[in-house]
Amino acid sequence: MASFDLAVVGAGIVGLAHALAGARRGLRVVVHERDARASLASVRNFGFVTVTGQAQGDTRRRALRSAAIWSEVAEAAGIAVHQRGALVVARRPEALAVLREYAASPMGVDCELLDAHAARARTPGLRVDIAGALLSPHEIRVEARDALPALARHLERRGVTFRWNSDVRSLDALDAGEVVVAPGAAVATFSPELARRVNLRLCKLQMMRLASPDPLFRLPHVVMTDLSLLRYEGFAAMPAAAALRDRLALECAPQLSNGVHLIVAQSLDGTLVVGDSHHDAEGPDPFGHAAVDDIILDELRALFDLRTLHVLERWVGHYPVADVRPVLRERLSPHSRLVCVTSGTGMSTAFALAEEP
Repeated sequence: MASFDLAVVGAGIVGLAHALAGARRGLRVVVHERDARASLASVRNFGFVTVTGQAQGDTRRRALRSAAIWSEVAEAAGIAVHQRGALVVARRPEALAVLREYAASPMGVDCELLDAHAARARTPGLRVDIAGALLSPHEIRVEARDALPALARHLERRGVTFRWNSDVRSLDALDAGEVVVAPGAAVATFSPELARRVNLRLCKLQMMRLASPDPLFRLPHVVMTDLSLLRYEGFAAMPAAAALRDRLALECAPQLSNGVHLIVAQSLDGTLVVGDSHHDAEGPDPFGHAAVDDIILDELRALFDLRTLHVLERWVGHYPVADVRPVLRERLSPHSRLVCVTSGTGMSTAFALAEEP
């Protein structure tokens, strides 16, 4: 008899989500992680569990379920929730038209369309020339670099065994009835043929942490704006998105060519997490570019009336993308399967994915 019912390879958010799902089913679970801690895509992100704007169908359904699980786990594991909800601010009339259509669609359930005055009242510091906003109650935001280790400790208390610095090379050597491989971008380590077949590659992003611009500056919600309406498929599917796309093509060529769309989150210590950009990368390019950071900061200044911006941290992240989206799931053997989120939505959908057969 195997020592474990389930072995999970990889302690990023996808791996930890499968470990949690297994523990909730009463399975004996072991997690193998090649490093001393999760240090790649799962901790180099906003910790933003995004529901509003996700593609209609499976992705949105998974995001709603994952947000609910995050709320449950955060309380049980002592993970601080830094913000709830999202405010999508329209700077242009064309963006407000997209938000108006979205609010009227089935995806807009429980969302509130705000005029400019109401949006500024909800979020002080917004510039006076905004057109309006959409307020969503569905989102939850944690600090990813803190939440992942806390989640692992919570799973240990639930009886999950962790084997850190355990570089698994052969799945056959794992002493478990079932194996889930959650390799992030390292799909080729376990199946080079699969990585080639789905054209697996990387998306590189740049993010920053800024000092609080003012001790009284507080964002009750994570904030997004016009460029996000083209990157999130739920918004981009609205008929009005075509006019917004045309206007942004004329006004925002540097932003679009660098895949920039503004997300602003605030941590409990007042610091702002700001990003991000998107570039195709053949490999894990570790180098960020000041010009890209400047574009992101210019977008921040265009949205908020901020006098000074002091950057405390800058980092580069990578997440896997492939011709198979939003999730790559493949049987490696009768008793092992590989799961890889290929759409940059791991934090938003992994918990629900792990519950699926």
